[in-house]
Amino acid sequence: MAGHSKWANIQHRKGRQDKLRSKLFSKLAKDIAVAAKMGGGDPDMNPRLRLAIANAKGQSMPKDNIQRAVDKGAGGEGDEYVELRYEGFGSGGIGFIIECSTDNTNRSAMEVRTAMSKNGGNMGESGSVAYMFDQLGKIEYPLDVADEDTVMEAAIEAGADDVEHDEASQDQWDEYEPVHSIWTQRDDLGEVAANLEAKFGEAKSVNLVWKAQNEIDNPELAGQVMRIMDALDDVDDVSNVYHNFDMTEEAAATLDDED
Repeated sequence: MAGHSKWANIQHRKGRQDKLRSKLFSKLAKDIAVAAKMGGGDPDMNPRLRLAIANAKGQSMPKDNIQRAVDKGAGGEGDEYVELRYEGFGSGGIGFIIECSTDNTNRSAMEVRTAMSKNGGNMGESGSVAYMFDQLGKIEYPLDVADEDTVMEAAIEAGADDVEHDEASQDQWDEYEPVHSIWTQRDDLGEVAANLEAKFGEAKSVNLVWKAQNEIDNPELAGQVMRIMDALDDVDDVSNVYHNFDMTEEAAATLDDED
């Protein structure tokens, strides 16, 4: 987890934050609309919609934007989206999991493949990378919501598996912000999130994520990893990207040398 602060600061210096924020709101609106279209517009009866709205609020998305997205999806408007997962490799065995939400699977496949290949990566078969990751629930709260002991106790009571404190958020869209990261089993995410919300209020984010079982520490690969991440950020259909590279301070320093 070390070095994610540096990673985000590098993105900031490259002037990507405004672009990423704009894409974030588009992604959140699409997630809300898709959830509402699939399960209805009542978040109390639609757990997926409830999580999508919680994430939007956690990222300070305006309430009017959220409601428009709910109304759009619940009214049956918009394109039909499918969710896809691609897997690929960079140098040195670095694995990437790329999640997409798209209305055109051929376009998504081509653009993801191009982003990888132009930056020295290769696409893999389904399952070729995922076995190196665990899909877990992750709930993030700002550090000022409570002290470490209080959050740890509440997380255990809520049914969580693990808690990390003062870690950089792995949210690729946001600037660095230290958070309490609460980990759950995949199927427990909704229940744990609801229990914690009753105590601490709305979380900064509530997501199913792919967590690497082991991270690769090789500073020489930092440049390629960053180039692949930047290229995938530019693909509109890409929702989330996960990798198993350890962006240490030493690795981040090699990016400074390239600037």
